[in-house]
Amino acid sequence: MESRAKHGFDGTQGAVNQGKSDLGRKPRSVSVHDIVLRLVALATTLVAAVVIGVAKQTKTVSIQLSPTGPSMPVPVVAKTAYSSAFVYFLVANVIACVYSAISLAISTAKRASRSNLPLLFSIVDIAMVALLFSGNGAAMTFGLLGAHGNSHLQWKKVCNVFEKFCFDVAVAGIVSMLGSLAYVLLVLLAIVSLHKRSP
Repeated sequence: MESRAKHGFDGTQGAVNQGKSDLGRKPRSVSVHDIVLRLVALATTLVAAVVIGVAKQTKTVSIQLSPTGPSMPVPVVAKTAYSSAFVYFLVANVIACVYSAISLAISTAKRASRSNLPLLFSIVDIAMVALLFSGNGAAMTFGLLGAHGNSHLQWKKVCNVFEKFCFDVAVAGIVSMLGSLAYVLLVLLAIVSLHKRSP
């Protein structure tokens, strides 16, 4: 009887230990770094889209119609809608912002990664990197033309006149670049995670 009781006790103890090990074992879940980076991407792309979307400045510029004629004051407006590069930049950040919100909601609601969602997120994350970098490049190119002009094409700089508008564009570009870097880090984390799981 003593051996049976001991055996039964050992069996119970083994089951308890097994249960503890199962409870202590963490399921495959979305990492904290992933959630934080998606929050950063969401915030930065949202701020960049809002800043570039409301960027507008009106200045009165003196224009001389003829070399001998008098100069006339004319109100000139600088806004995002007047540049296809800035519109593309705005659309790129809006798309990235919406995707960031959706992926963040799914990641936090579905802790256990039992589906192919992480792989899908990684693929779309790479697309977001390409989209944001292309939008930033387009806006940066047009912004440099506004800041320095182009002597070969006889394009004069305009940022000395529209200081506030150019400042808003620069801020939006810097913030959007932070969002791009957040997605780059997400892709790198996915590569590292895939490398660790490989035999």
